[in-house]
Amino acid sequence: MSRFWSPGVEALAPYTPGEQPKDRTFVKLNTNENPYGPSPRAIEAIRAATGDALRLYPDPTAAALRTAIGARFGLGADHVFAGNGSDEVLAHAFHAFFRGKGELLFPDVSYSFYPTYCTLYGIPFRQVPLDADFSLNTEALAGPCAGIVIANPNAPTGIALPPAAIERVLQANPDVVVLVDEAYIDFGADSMAPLVARYDNLLVVQTFSKSRSLAGLRVGFALGQPALIEGLTRIKDSFNSYPLDRLALAGALAAWEDTAWFDETRHKVMADRARLTAGLQARGFSVLPSAANFVFASPTGLGAAEMLQALRERGILVRHFAKGRTRDWLRISIGTAADCDRLLSEIDAIKAA
Repeated sequence: MSRFWSPGVEALAPYTPGEQPKDRTFVKLNTNENPYGPSPRAIEAIRAATGDALRLYPDPTAAALRTAIGARFGLGADHVFAGNGSDEVLAHAFHAFFRGKGELLFPDVSYSFYPTYCTLYGIPFRQVPLDADFSLNTEALAGPCAGIVIANPNAPTGIALPPAAIERVLQANPDVVVLVDEAYIDFGADSMAPLVARYDNLLVVQTFSKSRSLAGLRVGFALGQPALIEGLTRIKDSFNSYPLDRLALAGALAAWEDTAWFDETRHKVMADRARLTAGLQARGFSVLPSAANFVFASPTGLGAAEMLQALRERGILVRHFAKGRTRDWLRISIGTAADCDRLLSEIDAIKAA
């Protein structure tokens, strides 16, 4: 502990990102990055935005991007908030809507940044246990609370809820914000975005990092009714009025408009996910049903930690959440078809050794 730290810093347990190795080349199946590159139109827009105008501040309102996003969902720009990746958008939402109101509810196996945000902002929380099969019984999200956070599809399990189940949560909790984190929504689940106009307590958060292959650009957004968007904007403008730079704004807008590339690449991921799931199951793995760009799988005959290390030694990175109920499971990002074949081949070699 540094003697210069403010009170509370020592108690923080920061989020641990996936390994980004620099000592050698790996097949990276550990951070849910899209194996297919960004839209060529996005790359060209970024190049075009690289010039003398970089001496000027970007649009603090991200108006063009917010307008385009809103139009896709039949909403106005006043229903859209844009931020520096969905992690920043989530952080602002925790700050704006959940502080000083009691316990925040979210599943016990979900995105591990949620408890970190709660500690950072002094928000008490209660983690609702998933069922034995890692499914979420939404009826357990009940009782007085500061709000509810649902990752859909869930991470790291990949399991998706139907909109009707989340709508019941919205109806049962009309006086608190229900935040639906849809980072992986485009790989086979149904978004809650069509219900934004109907529920003033619904906030939907999405990202350009996964289905639009722009993890390196850091762009995320939220959809909600104007009062929620104003709350997020007040937090943003009290922290950083310019979270999206000129290159990010240009690249994100072009990627958003290139629906053909978006559909082609996400469907490739979905097809490879199905093929990888079948391959893992044929090798004795238990694999949860996934609507994300990863699978959650438990090996047989070798522990998850041992399989993680064996694969790393063979040049493949996957993710292991070693605590509690997930200790026997690996989260495996969907790579290219060649990446998936390599993974299965190395698993065969490990089992044969």
